[in-house]
Amino acid sequence: MPSAISSGGSAGKSGLFFSVETGTLGSVLYPLPHLSLNILAVDTSGEVCSVALLIGTELRQRLVREPRRHGELVLTMMDGLLAEAGIGLTRLDALAFGRGPASFTGVRIATSVVQGAAYGADLPVVPVSTLAALAQGYFRSSGSSRVLAAFDARMGELYWGPYLLGDGDLMQAAGAEEVAAPEVVALPADGDWSGVGSGWATYGEVLRGRLESRLLAVTPDALCESRDVVVLAAAELARGHWVTAEQARPVYLRERVTSG
Repeated sequence: MPSAISSGGSAGKSGLFFSVETGTLGSVLYPLPHLSLNILAVDTSGEVCSVALLIGTELRQRLVREPRRHGELVLTMMDGLLAEAGIGLTRLDALAFGRGPASFTGVRIATSVVQGAAYGADLPVVPVSTLAALAQGYFRSSGSSRVLAAFDARMGELYWGPYLLGDGDLMQAAGAEEVAAPEVVALPADGDWSGVGSGWATYGEVLRGRLESRLLAVTPDALCESRDVVVLAAAELARGHWVTAEQARPVYLRERVTSG
């Protein structure tokens, strides 16, 4: 396992930047703390299966839209990225995954794959909220600093979380993640916000009615991607926030409500 990692202070606008190689998706820049990390991240929580590899200051991602083939494709995608970078699992500092909330089946795939790889390579694991990664991706693509992330949770409910832009251009939770009906999810007390995710496609009319003029824009077709998972994971690992393979668990939110 890696030794303690120091971030060397906040990156801000003048920090170290890395590029994201995404083929037809183009490239973006992110500020990172002054550190060099090797992290492989997996996300299979939604319609796309994506794997991202951060090596120092370079980030690569592979992404396919094959909703029923995540379990079949993800290991090949992981091996391909590692081979392309010329690095093995044992040279990584950590593994990361989108831990939910989202599709039960999709989140379980990412969890089990990362657990197995972490066991074999004796690596720490960084679970990352899929709602936070969705908000991070929306900031990356739009520059929006106040984001209401929502996935359709079925049964008349949505997975919901408000996020604000924080230090290092990283989205931070501005309230608790929850699963609830759109009529009762907790709205921020003030400010103008943008809505993102499939929850807005299903329950947009109700949410628009509740936010009224405070809603700036809605992007219902945005997806969670591993390149945003790995960005958030790097910051968490730098703070010493990680778990063992045995402790890596999916988060469904609905279980919390039931057990509570």
